[in-house]
Amino acid sequence: MAYRETEKMRQRKAEARKNIIECTWQCVAEGGFRSARISRIAGLAGVATGTIYRHFESREDLFAEIFRLATQREVDKVAEALSVPGTAVTRLESALRTFAQRALKGPMKAWALIAEPVDPQVEEERLIYRKAYANLFEQAIQDGIAEGCIPEQNARLSSTCLVGAISESLVGPLSPTQNASSPVTNNDQDALINAIVSFCMRGLTGTRS
Repeated sequence: MAYRETEKMRQRKAEARKNIIECTWQCVAEGGFRSARISRIAGLAGVATGTIYRHFESREDLFAEIFRLATQREVDKVAEALSVPGTAVTRLESALRTFAQRALKGPMKAWALIAEPVDPQVEEERLIYRKAYANLFEQAIQDGIAEGCIPEQNARLSSTCLVGAISESLVGPLSPTQNASSPVTNNDQDALINAIVSFCMRGLTGTRS
């Protein structure tokens, strides 16, 4: 008789996989991908290291899954910010501010997602999600051009520039090395966020926001 996996067994496997993912993200949130060692993850999850490899083909496969799940949450938050009432300019300002605020609120998590050196498989996921952000911004820019609040321009190129500008401007403040020697205060965060949003919107609209 062929082996058949029962519903109860499938549920147990799903719960075990979820637990591994949660423990891995805990490690990443505390110290980046470099601190997420398989032995530590296994210890937190209460499983043998071999159990992890029954759910994920490799360490890189596990990290890519973590990256996808964590970044999708951030993309969804930016999409929510772009759905607020108002003009395209208002919505873009809201999205950029949300991106920066969430990054600075959880600097280690954001560093891991935005700038930490990672394996090629994870870096490939990073490029996919940078494109996801750009697609959201591109649609808002096109809306702004149609509304007349944003001048005619290459919306796709401008959206890519937005993603690059906000990501690059946060690399220094999010860096674990910089935060260890000179943490960013709340006042500094507000000033930084305002400066980033102002720069991006001036680039889009040609006017000072």
